[in-house]
Amino acid sequence: MLNATHEELLRRAKEVDLPTRHHIDGADEAGGGAAFAVVSPRDGQTLAQVADAGEAEVDLAVAAARRAFDTGPWPRLAPADRGRALLRIADLLERHREELALTVTLEMGKPITDAYGIELRAAINTFRFYGQLADKLTDESPHTAPDALALVTREPAGVVGAVVPWNFPLTLASWKLAPALAAGCTVVLKPSENSPLSALLLARIATEAGLPPGVLNVVNGEGPVAGRALGLHPDVDVLAFTGSTAVGRHFLRYSADSNLKRVWLELGGKSPNIILPDAPDLEQAAATAAWGIFFNQGEMCTAPSRLLVHSSIADRVTEAIVGRARALRVGDPLDPATEMGAMVGANHLERVLGHIGTGLDEGARLRAGGGRTLAETGGSFLRPTVFDQVDPGMRLAREEIFGPVLSVLTFDDLDEAVRLANATEYGLAAGLWTSDLSTAHQVSRALKAGTVWVNCYEEGDLTVPFGGMKQSGNGRDKSAHALEKYTELKTTWIQL
Repeated sequence: MLNATHEELLRRAKEVDLPTRHHIDGADEAGGGAAFAVVSPRDGQTLAQVADAGEAEVDLAVAAARRAFDTGPWPRLAPADRGRALLRIADLLERHREELALTVTLEMGKPITDAYGIELRAAINTFRFYGQLADKLTDESPHTAPDALALVTREPAGVVGAVVPWNFPLTLASWKLAPALAAGCTVVLKPSENSPLSALLLARIATEAGLPPGVLNVVNGEGPVAGRALGLHPDVDVLAFTGSTAVGRHFLRYSADSNLKRVWLELGGKSPNIILPDAPDLEQAAATAAWGIFFNQGEMCTAPSRLLVHSSIADRVTEAIVGRARALRVGDPLDPATEMGAMVGANHLERVLGHIGTGLDEGARLRAGGGRTLAETGGSFLRPTVFDQVDPGMRLAREEIFGPVLSVLTFDDLDEAVRLANATEYGLAAGLWTSDLSTAHQVSRALKAGTVWVNCYEEGDLTVPFGGMKQSGNGRDKSAHALEKYTELKTTWIQL
C-alpha cells in the first residue's frame, strides 16, 4: 500500500534520482552529447535533460546485445538460472516500487495510486510469471517411423529490439522484456521520449539483479531517429512494438528494407462496449463503461471508446455515465485523492481537443466535459468527456482519440450491434454485457477482436494472451504464447 499524503509525495518526488543517460553494456552511457527535455505533464516543468540517441548510440547498444547473445553466458544458461534472475528483478522492482511509481507519475501524468497499485503491480507480476515459467517449457519429439528420431526444439531468436509507448511505460516494457529474456534473447529497449526515465531505472535494476552486460540495453530518443535506426539495424533479429498503427507500418517497411527481421505489432484500437437490456446489472455496466474510458486519462489502446447501448436503455445508461464523468476528480497526479491525472503533454492535449472540436462540428451532442481544466497549473488536464447522438460515420466513432472521450451510439437489435462493433479497421478488444449464456458465446465469436470481456472490462491475468486482429496488430503479449515471438523452432531429424 502507498501510505502517504499529498505533501509527503510532493517531497519524495523531489528526492527521486532521475537517470539521464542511456544504459548500454551494463553501464550508463552519455552518448554523443545531444539531449532532449523530459517535461512533466502535471505542471509543464522540465524534469531532466536526457541523452538523445542517434544512429551511433543505437549501433553501440545493438553491438553490445549482439556480443552478449553470440558469445555471452545468457543464452547458454540453464532456463532455471535465467528464471531466477528474472525473479531477482521482480524483487528489486518491489523494493524500489515507490521510487518507480513516482517516476512514472512525474513523466506521464498517471495518478500515483494507479502508478503504484496497477502499473508497478503489473510489471512486478510479469517478471515473476516469466521467471517461474522459464524452466517449465518442453521441446517435442514427434512420433515418426521406427528408424528415425525427430526433435523439435525452441531456441532463442537472437537480438530483440523493443519499442514501447508512454501510456504504461513499465507494464508494456515488462511484457516485452520478461518473455524475451526468459527465452534467452538479449534486448535493446527504446522507450518513448515522453517516458524514458522509468525504463532507465528498470535497466539499472536489471543490472543490479545480475543480468550480464549487454543483455538489456536502453537507448533514449525519438522514433524517427532512434526507432528507425533500431528497425533498420541488420543485427536486430526481432522487433516488438506497441504504439500507433501508422508507426507500426513504418516498422514493417524497415524490416523489408533491412534483414526481414520478424516484426510483432500491438497497435491502436477503437474498442466497442456493447450493453444489452438483459445486462446483469445496468448500474455496474455503466460504472465500468465510465471507468474504462476515463482510466489512465483514456490513454489506452483498449479503451472502450465506443459505447454501443440498446436504444431502450440508452438514456438511463448515458445519464449514469455523465454523472460519473462530472463527479470524477481531476487533479495533481501526485495527490492520492486524484482519480484522473494529466494528459501526457501539451501536444497530445491539443490533439484530443481537436477531436472534440471535430465531434461538435459533426453534430454530436456534448453531454459532459469537452474542455481543458486546471490550466493555471501549467499542466495538461482535460475534463472527462461524453458525447451522445453519435453517428457511426462520424470521426468520433471511427478514429482512435487516445483520450477520455466517450462516444455513445445506439442500436435496436443484436445483429445491428455486432455490425456496428465490427465496423472499424481495428480489432483489439471489445466488451459485452448480457445475462444470456448463448448470446455471450455467439456474440463473442462474432466480434473481430483479440480480447472480448463479458460482463466486465479490462480483466484478466498473465495466463491469458493479449493482442489484436486487423489493423490492431499481430502476435501476443502475456501468457506462454508470448515466448513464441522470441524463439525459433528447429527440427532435427536423426536417422537411426
